[in-house]
Amino acid sequence: MSEERVIRSDTPYHPRYVVWELTLKCDLACRHCGSRAGKPRERELTLDECLEIVDQLADMGTRQIVFIGGEAYLFKPWLQVVEAAAKRGILATMTTGGRQVTQKMAQAAADHGMSAVSVSIDGLRETHDTLRNLRGSWDAAIAALGHIRAAGMNPQANTQWNKLNLPEVEALGDVLLSAGVKSWQVQITGPMGRAADEPDWLLQPEDMLSLVPRLAAVAEKAKAYRCHVEASNNLGYFGPFEHILRQAHWQGCTAGKYVLGIEANGDVKGCPSLPSGPYVGANLREFTLREIWEDTAELRFARERGTEELWGFCKTCYYADICKGGCSWTSHTLLGKRGNMPYCHHRASELAARGIRERLVKVEAAPGDPFDFGRFEIREEPTR
Repeated sequence: MSEERVIRSDTPYHPRYVVWELTLKCDLACRHCGSRAGKPRERELTLDECLEIVDQLADMGTRQIVFIGGEAYLFKPWLQVVEAAAKRGILATMTTGGRQVTQKMAQAAADHGMSAVSVSIDGLRETHDTLRNLRGSWDAAIAALGHIRAAGMNPQANTQWNKLNLPEVEALGDVLLSAGVKSWQVQITGPMGRAADEPDWLLQPEDMLSLVPRLAAVAEKAKAYRCHVEASNNLGYFGPFEHILRQAHWQGCTAGKYVLGIEANGDVKGCPSLPSGPYVGANLREFTLREIWEDTAELRFARERGTEELWGFCKTCYYADICKGGCSWTSHTLLGKRGNMPYCHHRASELAARGIRERLVKVEAAPGDPFDFGRFEIREEPTR
């Protein structure tokens, strides 16, 4: 489980949990990758710049950094950045596809202060290899979990749910529990990047009625293995399974409140998943982290929002004052703006009771850039 993801509502806003893309270079070309990772960005940060940013994060109270890519280990001095973070008392972790995570690499990461590594595993072997666009990627990912554990780090996993792997919830849970994972983060494949090019792979809102209770059942089983199953920010919300999949009930988007995303060229946004265009506040080569955090509207939006921007079902929802439209990333990349989140278990349940289901229909293609998105429309249909 990631460190202290539940934060009291009276805690002063600060970048407590940071996801840092060290490079966009990747050794996979996953067909559902939201950042379209592969080639490095232009003018990615140097080691000296990264070390300065570590100090700025520590000074602002950052407790955990999740290093990502592309693949973080393809940034040549990545271990020096990990070590710098650990020496400043920041929990250093990594999310990876695991293709090159050998025993030697895992041990080097542990020796430099990394405490946990989460391996992205998106189904059983055939499904995972299809999504990752490489035969053998599943075997490498499973092997990586063993190397991480042998190096003394906390082995974790994360999974994106979509139409391809939806039938495999229970079976994948059994595989990961047998592999000894201590935390399993689950989320929905968002309609961004390459995933936006595969609309038939995306879940429909009514799929929440199947996915959420099944994940909750796996989470209950996982307790006997001392493994915590944690719903990410775009999976939920409320209803009878919320207390099982989330440490506390959903309290709204935390982008720019307690969460921060850093892109490999120094661009900063309030959440690593948010599309770059509408949400980059500024660049760390031009401003300090504190200036960007305190002064840019792109990072402040979740701190200052009420219910004014809510629309559609979310505007009328019983939980509107608390939820404020669910995950900003998913709603914006689906519908072109925040404030209406159709991937919601409570919402699907309420509509089903009225004999209604929602369908998402693609009406505009994504342009083909990193963190890009197209546009979908919500259409209602009778269920009987």
